[in-house]
Amino acid sequence: MKTLRVDLDARAYEIRIAPGLLDAAGEHLRGACPQAARLFVVTDSTVGPLYRGRVEKSLTSAGFRTAFHTVAAGESSKCASRLSELWESMMDFGLTRTDAVVALGGGVVGDLAGFAAATILRGVDFVQIPTTLLAQVDSSVGGKVAVDLAHGKNLAGAFWQPRLVLMDPQTLGTLDERTFADGMAEVVKYGCIFDADFYSFLEQRPSRGQVMGDIESVLYTCCDLKRRVVIEDERDTGKRMLLNFGHTLAHAYELAGGYETWTHGQAVAAGMVKAAELGERLGVTPAGTGARIAALLGCFALPVDIPCTAADYAAAVGLDKKGAGDDISVILLEAVGRAVPRRMPKAELTALLEETL
Repeated sequence: MKTLRVDLDARAYEIRIAPGLLDAAGEHLRGACPQAARLFVVTDSTVGPLYRGRVEKSLTSAGFRTAFHTVAAGESSKCASRLSELWESMMDFGLTRTDAVVALGGGVVGDLAGFAAATILRGVDFVQIPTTLLAQVDSSVGGKVAVDLAHGKNLAGAFWQPRLVLMDPQTLGTLDERTFADGMAEVVKYGCIFDADFYSFLEQRPSRGQVMGDIESVLYTCCDLKRRVVIEDERDTGKRMLLNFGHTLAHAYELAGGYETWTHGQAVAAGMVKAAELGERLGVTPAGTGARIAALLGCFALPVDIPCTAADYAAAVGLDKKGAGDDISVILLEAVGRAVPRRMPKAELTALLEETL
């Protein structure tokens, strides 16, 4: 088993990576949540039928009383109405402040369940069991939890660190090609912003089968890179902003598609290429970087250019959480493996993006 520690003093926790961890979930959660008698497990309509039985058996064998709450798979479940339903179901179950919430699923489930855990009874323990590549390498680590609003994604949320993250790479075998590719967008992002050697490693493995051949190493590298950033900047005021490379533009693409046409990973892929091209135009990023990133993303059938209107760009820039007043910090690349923030007026960024239409 590969283990990483997110050292946040009293809120420190471990990321554990190993095949078969689903069947040992009860043992691991008993150690992470020793006072808990009840576990409220949130899953979705895709993951539940695949893994509920195994996880439930393990948790009950460890002495936990469990309740499973299933939401519809997809971004539409990450909303205030589903959050309210979770709160009421938790109270019906008799959840107390010494009990815990478990997220079994992808990023939507983790965000929704985590925000419910952060707010019910003013906060209860929370465990992540991510089952998608995107959730394993990104959203399950770092404590960002949220729901979407009509105005945009992740606008109501909190920082609420889990007590434990359990990753069973065998769950990735059930992902369809698009969902696996979504995760690869975030995997490629880590190479872009922090680790040129890791980026080259990925270029030498331009297929799902090749990545899966080294999947534990891929998961460990991505989680280690994110762990280091979270320890240094838990509240997203400095270095952690670099993790948003491509995301400002991704939110515009998601908005343009009504949060239905493009997945988050697809939008991030196109956003990274556009951000690299923007950096090239500004003289920050070496020429050809955007094309290099596009080539790797294309190996996983990810889009590298998504149609978008000026209004969509303006809305995404205006709502971006990296904004401060009339300015925004845009994440650009000085080179593959080295990202930097560049502060500029929101109006200037919007104008630059409009020139690309």
